[in-house]
Amino acid sequence: MSQLQSFDPASGALVWEGEIADAEAVNAALARAHAAFPAWAALPVAARVEAAQRFKAVLESRKDAIAEVISRETGKPLWETRTELASMIGKVGISIASQAERAGEKRQDMPFGAAVLRHRPHGVMAVLGPFNFPGHLPNGHIVPALLAGNTVVFKPSEMTPATGQAMADAWAEAGLPDGVFQIVHGARATGEALVAAHIDGLLFTGSAGAGAHFRRIFADRPDVILALELGGNNPLVVWDGDLDEAASVVVQSSFITTGQRCSCARRLIVPDTDFGTALVDAVAALADRVTIGEWHETPEPWFGPLISVQAAEAAKARFAELVERGATVIRAFEGVQGRSGAFVTPGILDVTGVDVPDEEIFAPIVQVTRVPDFDAAMAAANATRFGLSAGLVSGDDALWDRFVLESRAGVVNRNRPTTGAAGSMPFGGLGDSGNHRPSAYYAADYCAYPVASFEAETVAGNSGALTGKLSG
Repeated sequence: MSQLQSFDPASGALVWEGEIADAEAVNAALARAHAAFPAWAALPVAARVEAAQRFKAVLESRKDAIAEVISRETGKPLWETRTELASMIGKVGISIASQAERAGEKRQDMPFGAAVLRHRPHGVMAVLGPFNFPGHLPNGHIVPALLAGNTVVFKPSEMTPATGQAMADAWAEAGLPDGVFQIVHGARATGEALVAAHIDGLLFTGSAGAGAHFRRIFADRPDVILALELGGNNPLVVWDGDLDEAASVVVQSSFITTGQRCSCARRLIVPDTDFGTALVDAVAALADRVTIGEWHETPEPWFGPLISVQAAEAAKARFAELVERGATVIRAFEGVQGRSGAFVTPGILDVTGVDVPDEEIFAPIVQVTRVPDFDAAMAAANATRFGLSAGLVSGDDALWDRFVLESRAGVVNRNRPTTGAAGSMPFGGLGDSGNHRPSAYYAADYCAYPVASFEAETVAGNSGALTGKLSG
């Protein structure tokens, strides 16, 4: 078999290598998953909960080692990957609570007996993971899917296979039955083989372009549950408030994780006033102070490189395109001297009055638009085919009431970064940001389907409904 390799984007060092799963290997994994499904689905929920708790315990025991693996593969500083591991560990308890609340069993007494609501798993779920949060995001699909009684075949991003393998090893140590959770490694060909085969669900986190592709190819496969968590061209409106605090919200919204979060603010909308000008100046000054470095450096940097040199070059081309269209450079988006080509500095552009594409640039680049009034701010915020996250910085309660009512987004924050989201709430977007199946706390909704029953202990009482209505 061919070999897959992953590399540290900061140094180019080899992190992991292993076999690529071809179509035959993918089909074999799916066959094992289908064979394991009936017994796993028939277990009491409590037994599956115990397995998830064992997985949680393994994560806790290995959290430092797995955090280092994620840092080496993604370039993210250890402070951030430790946070990612904490989210993975916390996801287990949240998923257990969500399973009970949103996909549990309910009974209601009726004159004839009872009305009962149950939930049943779909079958074999294919999970495709992203590179930016290679542990946390697929974990947010996998844990609820297994709790619901599905079996899972997981393909991590080809750029972060070591993280995926660490997760698979943790599930193996948790003692899952054979075939319940499996991992297949590879790039596009492996993913294509997985989604083309007999699966009962596809749970995907990634780009809007890939999501649109999946929508098309599954249009004639209504039997397959499709949950898409996609990107966004997210707006942040900063209207008033303390300049230093507001600038901090902008920088955290736009540049955290080197701009590689689907909920990052890509568009900064400010009033065309002295406050707006001062705010942009404060953001630029704060961006100049952002610390950039390798994941293991001391003191720890705030962000590291992009996922690859190729990603950096693609983002630079997008930045240059905006400049060619007429955007004004406030802070250049460029490489970092003495570092690998994957390292970049935060970029800031003023695109007021410029016709710019409605596209997500997955990098630390923010586009500033100045508007005359709040009506124009709302229009600019909603002028996108995406709808993942949005934010307002303002002390005016009336403006917030309007913003949260009119925003077309699934995550809408006030006076906090657009990247903030609670695992105990749903996470997902509208338009090209998803397909109306939010994840996080609502993942239980797409991991099982409801079964509604009328039930009575005996057949007695049915004939009375026909009394006087029959002939002869």
